[in-house]
Amino acid sequence: MATFLFDEIIFGPVESRRLGVSLGINLLPTTAKVCSFDCIYCECGFTPKAYEEKVTLPTREEVREKLEAKLLEMGEEKRLPDVITFAGNGEPTLHKEFAGIIDDTIELRDKLAPKARIAVLSNATMLHRKPVFDALLKIKDNIQKLDSAFEETVRILDCPKGDFDLQKTIEQLIAFNGKVIIQTMFVRGSFKGQSLDNTTEKEVSAWLELLKKINPLQVMIYTIARDTPVETLEKIPLEELNLIADRVREAGFEVQVSG
Repeated sequence: MATFLFDEIIFGPVESRRLGVSLGINLLPTTAKVCSFDCIYCECGFTPKAYEEKVTLPTREEVREKLEAKLLEMGEEKRLPDVITFAGNGEPTLHKEFAGIIDDTIELRDKLAPKARIAVLSNATMLHRKPVFDALLKIKDNIQKLDSAFEETVRILDCPKGDFDLQKTIEQLIAFNGKVIIQTMFVRGSFKGQSLDNTTEKEVSAWLELLKKINPLQVMIYTIARDTPVETLEKIPLEELNLIADRVREAGFEVQVSG
């Protein structure tokens, strides 16, 4: 299926299913995806195994300059965003200046859009980096991916690149002491001859037990809504997502469902 890349550092604003009117920040290249996961449902397509040309990330100064200009423009038009969201073409916390960029964004938000939240959509693979972890504690919407309680499912669905240890990731999520939002993509289908379905009783029960250990502020559950690089995936009906959401609420957590 067709996928796409964000071709700007600052993009939008767009109407986000989960966050409201969102102004996006892409800390990755505008011509290629760079990520520590290679999720088979990613709207940006697969992560290249090699790059035809050298890819560069925007500098901290570029991000600050373009964000300031866009917020000034939106302020003049009286349409400031509900949220400033770090997303884009891969994993934002891979940027070496991520922590400094978060500080700049907080400063600009406070000055130009004080009602806006700051969100980071992350796959939780860089939480072992203390500057990244500490920076995420400074924002309102620290949204971290947890697609399964089972490493074998994560490896099929999210295809981690390099060293990956789900147990260590879970320990780092617990270390936020509740100041974290968990997002989970529910999907079924097959990939490279392997069946996958993280909506089974076994999957959901184990995932719920992890939520109790992590104790997040909120849980976001969703399913595929755009084109994916793999055509053998199935969107989960909203009725099924709501049944899972009911169990999350019963466990004592606020939950947001996007079908």
